[in-house]
Amino acid sequence: QLQLVESGGGLVQPGGSLRLSCAASGFSLDRYNIGWFRQAPGKEREGVSCISSSSITLYADSVKGRFTTSRDNAKNTVYLQMYSVKPEDTAVYYCAAGIFGAWLWRLPNYYNRWGQGTQVTVSS
Repeated sequence: QLQLVESGGGLVQPGGSLRLSCAASGFSLDRYNIGWFRQAPGKEREGVSCISSSSITLYADSVKGRFTTSRDNAKNTVYLQMYSVKPEDTAVYYCAAGIFGAWLWRLPNYYNRWGQGTQVTVSS
C-alpha cells in the first residue's frame, strides 16, 4: 500500500519547538518533491514548505527563518523542524508527494499522495 504517514504533532507552548516526520511506505521518496501544508479551522490549506527531489528547500514567508525541512532518503522520511512556534501556527499539518517543477510547490493539485495529517496546537 502506497502511503505517507505524518507523526510528531502535539501541544507546544509559544516559542517552543516541534519536529514533524513524514514517512513513506510502498514507494521511495527520493524521486519526489515533498511539500508540507497546513490547514487551520475555517481557513484554506496553505503551503508551508517544500523540499525538492534534489533537496532544494522552499518556504512560505510566514515560516521562513523558523521552520526547516530536510529529508533522509535512507529512512524514506522527510522532516519539518519547527522553531519559535506561534499560536498562528496551530493547524493540521499534512505532507504530500509529487513530481513536478518545484516552482509549483504551493499548489496542492500537483501532489498526488497525501498523508492523513497531524495536529499541531500552539498554546500556553
